Amino acid sequence: MRIRNFQALRPSEAEAPKVSAPPYDVVSTEEARAIASDNPLSLLHVSRAEIDFPKGQDPHADCVYGKAVENFKKLVADGHLKKEDKPCLYLYEQQLGSHKQFGIVALCMVEEYDNGTIRKHEKTRKDKEDDRTRLTGDTSANLGPVFLTYRDDAAIDAVVKKVASGKPLFDFTAEGGVTHRGWKIEGGEDVIQLFAKIPRSYIADGHHRAASAARVGRSRREANPH
Repeated sequence: MRIRNFQALRPSEAEAPKVSAPPYDVVSTEEARAIASDNPLSLLHVSRAEIDFPKGQDPHADCVYGKAVENFKKLVADGHLKKEDKPCLYLYEQQLGSHKQFGIVALCMVEEYDNGTIRKHEKTRKDKEDDRTRLTGDTSANLGPVFLTYRDDAAIDAVVKKVASGKPLFDFTAEGGVTHRGWKIEGGEDVIQLFAKIPRSYIADGHHRAASAARVGRSRREANPH
């Protein structure tokens, strides 16, 4: 399995709780509106930009995607999302009660989604896929992660344990009681090499996000074969 490091756009430790938002598809428009109403930094203003319009707005209208791009660019221009100086990976932890789960944040390959190295187990709905494809293409950003899982690997587990022993970039508890922590993995070349030995991964959550990212990747490759 091939992964890559990248230069992420990320918030500061102080603003991470404000930028952080639940996945776009687990809240209704009204729920998203309530969550983000007094928080202009919430990423819901990008992932669910219809909340910035009067009630009844068609979430798939051109003006909504335009507003998402505007809001996203403003977060960057105003310094709420800053680009990393160098490519890196991240370790991300979620904790609820005594349960913890970790993930390596990295780029994955459209080719491996297409050839089955990244395994799927759900069909996607065209309307949801079209929506996320439009948003991903217009913003040129992956606004939410795809959760992949793979068979246990002791060497990767050792890296996770070592990185998690350091000071996190952010550490906060969101509404609902889930604590979020993240660490930077400088460079990450050793982790990339470890994942090269993983034969395949499986989508645990994010089939529509994965399908949409792959569609944008294909269309851009067709437009520019180089």
